[in-house]
Amino acid sequence: MEFLFIIIGFILLIKSSDYFIDASINIAKIFNVSEIIIGATIVSIGTTLPEAMVSATSAIKGIGDIAYGNAIGSIICNTSLISSTTILFLPSIVDKKSLKTPVIFFFTSFIFYIIFAYYFKSFSRLSGIVLILFFILYVAYIIKYSKNNNSITNNNIIDKTSNSVSNNNNLKKLMLSVLTIIISAIIIAISSNILVENGIKIARIYNVPESVIGITMMAFGTSLPEFSTAITAILKGKSNLSIGNIIGANFINIAIVTGLSAALSPFNIPTSKLLFNINSSLIVDIPVATISMIVLCLPSIIYGKTNRWQGIIMLSLYLLFIIYQVFVY
Repeated sequence: MEFLFIIIGFILLIKSSDYFIDASINIAKIFNVSEIIIGATIVSIGTTLPEAMVSATSAIKGIGDIAYGNAIGSIICNTSLISSTTILFLPSIVDKKSLKTPVIFFFTSFIFYIIFAYYFKSFSRLSGIVLILFFILYVAYIIKYSKNNNSITNNNIIDKTSNSVSNNNNLKKLMLSVLTIIISAIIIAISSNILVENGIKIARIYNVPESVIGITMMAFGTSLPEFSTAITAILKGKSNLSIGNIIGANFINIAIVTGLSAALSPFNIPTSKLLFNINSSLIVDIPVATISMIVLCLPSIIYGKTNRWQGIIMLSLYLLFIIYQVFVY
């Protein structure tokens, strides 16, 4: 029965992601905003709903291992598996200017995250609130950027009559796109939850620890919206949207998924798994997430494009990470 639910979840996830992508592209065109920015905001917020729901629920229930593992595991999965797949199949030119904003916000919040992980070895309610504030600043900046960009576009329009008609059509298109995104995001969250719940049931049959479930099975399950979005973006030739989605989703995993979980119920970094008598999370999980994001972001910003070698490195890193998580515990 669990396998049947997983199949149903996949079908719902793939179809809803298709509508989600189309609606997001429409909004990008209406506001004349780059695909990277749309991917890093609207798309990433929608596709990160499962992580937020699962981690917040886990934290409230006192299952800190899953709350922590789901967030950091999703960053690893998003970058090393999903982004690498996108780049391997469709390397492309990148809008460096648009990419810099989500990258800066990610690494700023991630440095704050690392300080609490390594120094305090826990996430307090205060740290959660600060991380949420990072997200609020991010959204405020993006809104300001979009308004300025849209204002410049409107100033270049000469024919006021045609502009009025165009605005009315755009308003209708915008409302329909927003409605589509909301409905699609809800279906994405529901289908992801179906996949996660039944995936965990199957994993527990084989006595896999909660910390491993959180950072592998749970992280992969809740990252399926990003994976589905990435595949859909590849098929539609919109790889920039996928890259923006990945970086934006990773930032939200830090700022909202971890922030909301800690604000609701503070939790410690899990210590159930050790390597050389050192907490595995500190010498494996966080370093892998950091290296993956550097490999994705730094060359893309320097060269203004993605290269297949980035995908090869990140995918290799993910495979090694999974082998370690599954076989070393």
